[in-house]
Amino acid sequence: MKINKKKYLDRSRSLIELINKSPTPFHVVQSFEDQLKSAGYVQLYEQDKWNLSSGGKYYVSRNGSSLVVFSVGLKASEESGFKIIGAHTDSPNLRLKPNPVYLKNGYVQLGVEVYGGALLSTWTDRDLSLAGRVILKELPTRKVSKSHSRANNQATLVDYGCVSRLITFDRPLLRIPQLAIHLNRSVNEKGLVLNPQNHLPPILALVDGKTKSKTLLADLVAEELRCKSADILGLEMQLYDLQKGTFAGANSEFLFASRLDNLASCHAAMAALLESPKKNVATHVLVFYDNEEIGSDTAQGGSSPFLKDILERISTTKKQSREALMRGIARSLFISADMAHAVHPNYAEMHDGNHMPMINAGPVIKSHSGQKYATEGVTSSQFEELCRRSKVPVQKFSVRSDMRCGSTIGPVTATNLGIRTVDIGSPMLSMHSIREMAGSEDQEYLIRVFKEFFKSE
Repeated sequence: MKINKKKYLDRSRSLIELINKSPTPFHVVQSFEDQLKSAGYVQLYEQDKWNLSSGGKYYVSRNGSSLVVFSVGLKASEESGFKIIGAHTDSPNLRLKPNPVYLKNGYVQLGVEVYGGALLSTWTDRDLSLAGRVILKELPTRKVSKSHSRANNQATLVDYGCVSRLITFDRPLLRIPQLAIHLNRSVNEKGLVLNPQNHLPPILALVDGKTKSKTLLADLVAEELRCKSADILGLEMQLYDLQKGTFAGANSEFLFASRLDNLASCHAAMAALLESPKKNVATHVLVFYDNEEIGSDTAQGGSSPFLKDILERISTTKKQSREALMRGIARSLFISADMAHAVHPNYAEMHDGNHMPMINAGPVIKSHSGQKYATEGVTSSQFEELCRRSKVPVQKFSVRSDMRCGSTIGPVTATNLGIRTVDIGSPMLSMHSIREMAGSEDQEYLIRVFKEFFKSE
C-alpha cells in the first residue's frame, strides 16, 4: 500500500532526531527514558521491591545502556502471553582505552580499541568528537552554563557513592587522517589497510609548552561538566561522527545517518508501543540490549538474564507460581528487530538471486538453516500475516550458501527463554559504516507492522 509522503518523512525525521542526540547507548537509553516519563511510564529499579498493577506502564534500565519497557496486560500473562520486540542500542565504533592519552612525534593522540565489526576506512578523514559516560566522586556543585546540553547536566546515582554523568562534546575534537597518496601510491589498487593499533589513534592536539598532555583529556571533560578533574574516577567514551543525519536522493527517498543499525529498529518499536491502545489484553514488552555488536555476552547483553528476570517478576507479581512464567512464554512471540542487507547494485552477486531485498519495499524476514537467525516456519508466517493485516509489503533474506551469516539477539533470546522468535529488519546499505544508508519509507512500514502486532489478539 502506498503511504503518504508527509507521514513517512515525519517518521524518518523523528528517527534522525533520535540519532543526532544519541551518540552512545547511554544517550539512547536517556532519550527513551525522557519519552517514557512524558508518556506516564514509571521507572523501576532492579534492587527494589516491585508493586505492579494491571494496566500499569513501567521501565527499567541496566547499566544505563540497556532498557526494558512494559505495559502490564489486563489478562494474566499465562493466559495471554507476552508480545515482545527486541533490538539493540549499540553500533560499531572506536572506544577509548583506560589510559588513552599519549604523545607521538609532537602530537597528542588517544589510544582506541575497535568495538564490533566496524568498516574502519570510513572513520578516516572525518570530523570526529567524543561522547559517553563519566563516573565522578560526587555531584558537582558548580553552576552549569546554559550553553551546555541537558545530557551533560544530568547525573545518575550509582553504587559505592559515585555518580554517573553523560557527556557529549558537540564540536570537532579529533581526526584520523589518511596517509597522502604520494606516500601510499598503491592504495587505490590494493585498498586501504589499517592496523588498529598503529593507524587508528586519532589526533587530539599538538604538543607545546602550554599543553599538559597527560591531563589534557581529563581537563577537557572537567571543563565540559563544570567539575574538578580530580573528581573524575572513570571514563567510558567513544568516538562519533559529527555530521548530522539527513534525507537524500532525488526524491528524499533515502536516509544517510550514523547508527541506523540499530537505532532505526529501536525507534520503530518505541513509536509503536507509545501509539498502542492505552489498555491491552496481553503484556507488551520492549527490550533494547547493549553489546549486541560484540556477541551479547555481558550483564546487559542479549545473553544475560535481564529480560527473563523482568518477565518472571511480571508473572509472579500476584503471588503466582513460577509456572506462570513458563506458561506465558509458551504463548508468546519475540520479534528480533535488526537491520537487513539490501541488495547493492554494484555487488549484486554477493546476494542469493532469490533473496535480494530492496530499500523502501518493506521489512525483511531473515532466515538461516543454521539458526544464526531464529526464524522458523510458524514465526515467519505469523510475521507475514501481521504485514498483510497492516497492508505493508514484506521481503525475505537468506545469505548465499557459500558465505558466512551474521547473527542477532534473536537466537540467544530464543535459547535463553525457549520463546518462539522471528528475525526481521528494514533493508539498508553501508551497514557498519560510520555513515549508513536506508529508505525513508521503511520506517513507517516497520512501525505499522509493530502496531499491528501490539493490537492483535
